Amino acid sequence: MKHVDKIKLFYLAIILAVTGLNGVNAQKVKQPNIILIMTDQHQAEALSIAGNTDLKTPNLDKLAKSGIRFEKTYVTFPLCTPSRSSMFTGKMPHNLGVNSNEEGDEIIKPSEKGLMLGNVLQRAGYDCAYGGKWHAHEASMVAGNGFEMIAPMGDIGLAEKSIAYLQSRKKTEKPFFLTVSFDNPHNICEWARNEPLAYGNITEVPLDQTPQLPKNHIQAATFPEVLKLEQEASKKIYPTSNYTAEDWRQYRYTYYKLVEKVDAEIGKILNAIDDLDLRKNTLIIFTSDHGDGNASHGWNQKTALIEESIKVPFIASFEGKILKNQVKNTLISNGLDLYPTLSEYAGVDIPKTLIGKSLKAVFEIPNSSIERDFIVTETKFDGKTAYGTSGRAVIGKRYKYVLYSWGKNREQLFDLENDSLEMNNLVNSKTHIKIKDQFRKYLYNWCKETNDTSFLKKLILPSDSKLSSSSLFDKPY
Repeated sequence: MKHVDKIKLFYLAIILAVTGLNGVNAQKVKQPNIILIMTDQHQAEALSIAGNTDLKTPNLDKLAKSGIRFEKTYVTFPLCTPSRSSMFTGKMPHNLGVNSNEEGDEIIKPSEKGLMLGNVLQRAGYDCAYGGKWHAHEASMVAGNGFEMIAPMGDIGLAEKSIAYLQSRKKTEKPFFLTVSFDNPHNICEWARNEPLAYGNITEVPLDQTPQLPKNHIQAATFPEVLKLEQEASKKIYPTSNYTAEDWRQYRYTYYKLVEKVDAEIGKILNAIDDLDLRKNTLIIFTSDHGDGNASHGWNQKTALIEESIKVPFIASFEGKILKNQVKNTLISNGLDLYPTLSEYAGVDIPKTLIGKSLKAVFEIPNSSIERDFIVTETKFDGKTAYGTSGRAVIGKRYKYVLYSWGKNREQLFDLENDSLEMNNLVNSKTHIKIKDQFRKYLYNWCKETNDTSFLKKLILPSDSKLSSSSLFDKPY
């Protein structure tokens, strides 16, 4: 770096420290490059390194072996726009007023734009570039979010354009933050509707070459009524009501092939990182915005608070900083924790208003963890075409509590340690009353503390409360 540039950076650091702008630390160490790779609708189990023998993801497996993989990563909302809005602001969708994919009033407010991750890191001295799907709300990156758009939404050519950007970074010492956001395996939505796939169709194969149905394919007797009604009311989104077992198996085969297709594209980028010798000062993170039902509970798509829809992959790799081949069961929220994590790596003070936690210590210090009892995932179905059902899931270290806004079986409690497939609802179990009440309290306190007022009136209160749960909503709205 030239002497003049060093002087400029020195005075910039002083100015930012005095003004408090972005909270950039004046005495920060050399800022690492950051590469965030995302897929869309990628459930946690859709990795061969996670033990799934129905697909092969050699490139993501290799990335996981070079660093750390988290097995309990949840999204803030199992839908594209709300989830992505969280990831780039560090806030819950209900605090942002974003709970839909539809453009209109539910957009990230101008007051939040300046605090979005791209803008914050840009002011901290980073060149910020974005390629692929943005969808918060616009499909492709637009001005005002702090990023230079290097490629619009679309998987074809995205890897090549991202590699070209990486090659251009060899000419400068300025740190960069590159996000590469692939659309697949989201094309499973079009496949389910018998529509052409944007990046090439997947050919059906004989039934004996398709995956078996998951063990939780048949809905349990206590499956929430509202999910069945929402599914029936939105045929275009959930066109699977008449699926045979054979149809579902072809669905699963196609979904896994779409994952394999995007894994190959990711491999191009990871190979380029190695070829350009960028590993030594580059943090690489891989995750997704939500999962897919993938035939579990007879569900396709997302939005429901089932594990397959709300749990996603999360991998981090940083040569010389993160130990290799680690697997962690630390409970994390990618929508809340990504922002403070990247902020700390960039030398930016984490806003005290954020409730997420930096994962830097967990990445780099053996046996390090995060102290938290639970995380929350929220959801809301589109009220324009169906019932507008809302819901909250409180996921703890062992148990998971789910509450939808109305309907029969709207309350659920699962022991994920012994029932990871969520087939045995313990909400009426006498031996689990204290646990159920504890999670009811967790949700009540969460709604109060995070100003989740819209769902506060939908709660079922603990059995020891003076207020009766019968006074709460038991029907839509």
